Amino acid sequence: HLSTKIMTNRRLAILAIATTLSYTTSAFQAPIHTSTGAINARTTSLFSSVPERTSDETSSNPPLSSLVKRVAVAGATGRTGKFVVQQLLDQNVQVLALVRDVDKASNMLDPTNELLTIRQTDLGSESDVIAALNDAKQCDAAIWAATGFSDAPDQSIVDKLKAVFGLATNARGTIDAVGLPALGAGLANTPQRTREGGAVLPKVIMLSSAGVTRPDWSEEKKLALEGCAGIPIVRLNPFGILGVKAESEEKLRNCGVDYTIFRPCGLNDNWSPNQRPIFSQGDIAVGRINRQDVAKILVDLLTTPEATGKTFEGISIANSEGYYPPAPSIGPALERLALDSETGGKGPSEEVVRATYAIMQQLLPGEKQDAAGLAMGQTYEQLDKDEEGRLGVRGTEEAPLRST
Repeated sequence: HLSTKIMTNRRLAILAIATTLSYTTSAFQAPIHTSTGAINARTTSLFSSVPERTSDETSSNPPLSSLVKRVAVAGATGRTGKFVVQQLLDQNVQVLALVRDVDKASNMLDPTNELLTIRQTDLGSESDVIAALNDAKQCDAAIWAATGFSDAPDQSIVDKLKAVFGLATNARGTIDAVGLPALGAGLANTPQRTREGGAVLPKVIMLSSAGVTRPDWSEEKKLALEGCAGIPIVRLNPFGILGVKAESEEKLRNCGVDYTIFRPCGLNDNWSPNQRPIFSQGDIAVGRINRQDVAKILVDLLTTPEATGKTFEGISIANSEGYYPPAPSIGPALERLALDSETGGKGPSEEVVRATYAIMQQLLPGEKQDAAGLAMGQTYEQLDKDEEGRLGVRGTEEAPLRST
C-alpha cells in the first residue's frame, strides 16, 4: 500500500508541475484571443500563419521611471551589465554605474548622457560600495551584474587564471561575497519600494548562475538528474566558482533587504534575443539565453512584485517569434514560484524538482538533447555532429587561459 501511495503522489506531482509549467513558465502558449474574447481560429492551424497579437495583450505597466529613481549597476561594463545600463537609460531611469575602470566605462558607455553617473568603485570593499550609494543619493535599487575580485597588477598566473572564471583572490574575498551584501546593507534602510496596492518590489536584484547548488547534491541525486548535474561547468566546477555564487546568494538573503536572485543558464550571444523566457526553481534548468534577454529580465524585475524574495532559473526558447513571443509581463510566470522564506532558499520539494527536471530536459537545444554529454567549450550543435569542442574531448578539457 505504501508503494502504491508513493507512486500516486509522484503522478500527482508530475501532473501538477506540468500544469504549472504550462501556465506559469510559458512552456506552452496560451490560446490567442480576439478583441471579442473568442479563440482565434488560426491557433488551430499550427503552420498556416503567424498569429498577430491583439490589443488586449499589450502591457499596461506604468513607466519604469515612475517606480524607481536611480539604479546602481555593479558590473556596468560587463558583457551583461552594459545591456542593463542601456535598458535603464532607454527607459529614462538614472543609472549609477559602479565600475573599476572609469576610462573603460567612458569609452563603452555614454558619459554625455545626463542620466548616467560613472563612479570608480572597489566592489571588494564594503565601505566603498556603501559610500558610492551615499554619494549618489536617491539611489533606491541596485542590479548586481558583476563577478570576480578586485584586479591587481601583480597577480600571479594562478590568480589570472582564476580571474577567467571570476575567482581571482584577494585578502577580502570575492566581490560577490563582499560587494553584493554591501549593496543590500546600503539599501536596507531606504524607503520600501512598492507598487499600487502596496505590493513590495525588490531593491537588490542579483545576477547569479544556474548550477550553483548542484556540486553539493548527493550522489544519488546527481545520478538521477544527470542531465543537469553532469554539464561541464558543474562537473568541472573550476576553482569552486559555483560554491562562491551559492555563498553570495545566501549572504544576500540574510542581509535584510528585499531582493530577487535570477540564475540564467548558458549565456550565449549567438542565441537569438527577444525570445520567450522559461522560469523554474530547484536549480535543474539547462539551456541557453541571450545576454540581452537576461538584461531585459533583470530590468523588468525592478517592477515585478511577484519576484520579490524569490530565487529562480531561466532559459529561453529559440525562434519563438510569432507563436511563442515574450509575454507582456513576466509577473504571471513568477507569481506561482515559491518564496525563499517558504523553502529556506532550497527550492521546491524533491518530487516537484524531479518532475520539473523531466519537463525541462525536453527543452534542451540540439537533436541529441544530451547536456551531460557535452565537453566544456563544446556546443550542442557540435555534439549533434560528433565534432570536438574548442577545449578538447569530454574528460580531457583544458581550461581557457584568456577571458571569454
